[in-house]
Amino acid sequence: MGIWSLVVILPMIWTLVGSFKTTKEIFASPFGLPAEWNFDNYVSAWVDNAFGQMFVNTVIVVGVSLVAVMILGAMCAYVLARFSLPGSRIIYYLMLAGLTFPVFLAIVPLFFILQGMGLLNTLPGLILTYVAFALPFTVFFLFSFFKSLPYEIQEAAYVDGASEWRTFFQVMLPMARPGMAAVAIMNFLGLWNQFLLPISLNTNKENYVLSQGMASYASSAGYALDFGQMFAAVMITIIPVLIVYVLFQRQLQGSVSQGTSK
Repeated sequence: MGIWSLVVILPMIWTLVGSFKTTKEIFASPFGLPAEWNFDNYVSAWVDNAFGQMFVNTVIVVGVSLVAVMILGAMCAYVLARFSLPGSRIIYYLMLAGLTFPVFLAIVPLFFILQGMGLLNTLPGLILTYVAFALPFTVFFLFSFFKSLPYEIQEAAYVDGASEWRTFFQVMLPMARPGMAAVAIMNFLGLWNQFLLPISLNTNKENYVLSQGMASYASSAGYALDFGQMFAAVMITIIPVLIVYVLFQRQLQGSVSQGTSK
């Protein structure tokens, strides 16, 4: 574990230190400290290379997608887990089949579907696609949580006169909070780092997200790449993910085993 930790942590520290260096300093002393600690590379990456706009686009796309997929996924998982409806098992197995479907096989159909809907190269089109691909995993994960909740509490809510909507949102959903937190974190990590979907379905530079912006910046600069700015852009991309994981890792560790026990 110690060796593996070094393999993961040392490159991140090297990237962080390099983000405060100039390209000349990076090549002259790759593992040395910068001559001057300043945020010039971060300012240049944020303003001059439009990573600020790409950060905002990413927050919008991931934020809206995450809220939508959590609401829809929780509602779908609740119905499939708690009610015996005709075809419910078929729907559940179709959701599981969605987990095995490779993303790259859907790129061409998605391209033409979004083009026909007028959503190609737009943030709403990207949000819709993110929700569709994150929904099967969300339903699969939350299904076990809702299935394991006591039926007596649900029946007691009915006896007190609560409607189906009120029972779900005020009684059952709060009880599944550990599972909701865990799947929200995993969805956030997956959507934030998504690369194939935006690079294929979002070619408008004004709507770039961080993952495709990084690739575009590195490829367009060629041999004139400013490595200091690139390292700063990398840190801008990964810092939000690290913050979210550090803040919510306890919920993730405490609920994964519970959510996959059945």
